Amino acid sequence: MKKTTKTKPLHFDVLIVGSGLAGLSAALLLSQQYRVAVLTKRAVREGSSGWAQGGIAAVWDKDDSFAAHVDDTLIAGAGLCDLAATQFVVENAPHSIAWLQKLGVPFTEETGHSGQLHLTREGGHSARRIVHVTDATGAAVQQTLIERVKASANVTLFEHHTLVDLITTDKLNRPSKAAGPNRCVGLYALDNDTDEVLTFQASHTILATGGAGKVYLYTTNPDTATGDGIAAAWRAGCRVQNMEFIQFHPTCLFHPHAKSFLITEAVRGEGGRLLLPTGERFMTRHDKRAELAPRDVVARAIDFEMKKGGFDCVYLDISHQPLSFIQEHFPNIYARCLELGIDMAKQPIPVVPAAHYTCGGVLTDLSARTDVEGLFAVGETACTGLHGANRLASNSLVECMVFARSATALIAEQLALQSSAALLRLPAWDDSRVTDADESVVISHNWDELRRFMWDYVGIVRTNKRLERAAHRIALLQGEIAEFYTHFHITRDLLELRNLVQVADLVVRSAQARHESRGLHFSRDYPDTLAQALPTTLAP
Repeated sequence: MKKTTKTKPLHFDVLIVGSGLAGLSAALLLSQQYRVAVLTKRAVREGSSGWAQGGIAAVWDKDDSFAAHVDDTLIAGAGLCDLAATQFVVENAPHSIAWLQKLGVPFTEETGHSGQLHLTREGGHSARRIVHVTDATGAAVQQTLIERVKASANVTLFEHHTLVDLITTDKLNRPSKAAGPNRCVGLYALDNDTDEVLTFQASHTILATGGAGKVYLYTTNPDTATGDGIAAAWRAGCRVQNMEFIQFHPTCLFHPHAKSFLITEAVRGEGGRLLLPTGERFMTRHDKRAELAPRDVVARAIDFEMKKGGFDCVYLDISHQPLSFIQEHFPNIYARCLELGIDMAKQPIPVVPAAHYTCGGVLTDLSARTDVEGLFAVGETACTGLHGANRLASNSLVECMVFARSATALIAEQLALQSSAALLRLPAWDDSRVTDADESVVISHNWDELRRFMWDYVGIVRTNKRLERAAHRIALLQGEIAEFYTHFHITRDLLELRNLVQVADLVVRSAQARHESRGLHFSRDYPDTLAQALPTTLAP
């Protein structure tokens, strides 16, 4: 990895914001020819990708088919998946798996069959097609990519750098729109270690910042999931789509010392049963697929049973499987539960639903292009049309790789044709008229308030009144945050809060615009599903 001195501005061919699977894949694909900067606001391994347990969905078995994978995705997406995007991802998924194999990712193989990948099954899938590394696929893939990126002379890694905002030609006060469409030409980023705001310049920028799970009180996401890329793209002039569809994972470990620990869907795929505290199974009352129903169905069923019975949690039981089976398939979950005094080989695991995945995001095409020229979005930041109203399990990691490849292919093509015209002069960040905040407690209080009312008012089940209350609180918070942003030196906490409130606003506005219940969006005021499925698109 090449070191750099922090001159202003810092020039690269491509800027990548985010160090998950999408961002690192793009960096590796571009690094053969171009100078790439990867910015990540914490350590490189602290994003959501490394937390992914289940695996990567791809048609790998001769008895499976692209058509079946497409159909499963469309069914889970409740009529809102884009068919072209779905076919594009499904058909390119095996190539992505092969690329990771070539990089050295140690995928789990069938016992006694060297070279034959073990395939598991998850909710919503009609076949076994989940390629995995035991129950820690994301961590294994991330480790492999991180090693490759750090070994690349053309990739400069900026850890502990938080995106402040994108720099576009419209923001530079062009005298006339006749000069061309709005284009992203760089960004400002806060060096968290020095509190200095640096200017980065490049003709192409990729947003790979993940989702916004931290907008909710309970989430399976890491602390980095604050919607930075979605909010920045919106401020830059990009449309967003389907932001009302927040996937709540049905089974987050319920324990006071287990922050955001996910119990993978593969536990249900391998025979895990959901039980009430009384020991009674209940999923058959909600869906004929029982525990293998899609996530939105299972999450609502658990939410319903918890509220109906006044329970703090339900239980996931796989103790009927042999200890050897559990240790082979779920070694990390088994070890973590054991640390907390739960022996999943002998007793059920307490679980609750938690915010897990942002199905909507920045609207993109099949090359990951946004509405702003030179700006791309990949991974959970983007809305490609693949997930529709509900993401099918294990479709997210493969989406990251497929669109990282399509984005970098177009970027490389454009860079090859790019003229050597003089770069625009980008202004340095101006904080000469601001002071240090004297009451940072306001930021932490607002953060806590936001996450609590989003959980209460914009959660698994919604009503018009709840959404109105959330919108009112968001408007007040936006005013307070704007005052802080204008008058005080920025901090990572302030930037994240600013982005979370912006994303919360987009989620609420999208939810208010949908007068039906579909997929992950369930409204008591509009319980029926309309005959025609239409996306929710918001423009700045």
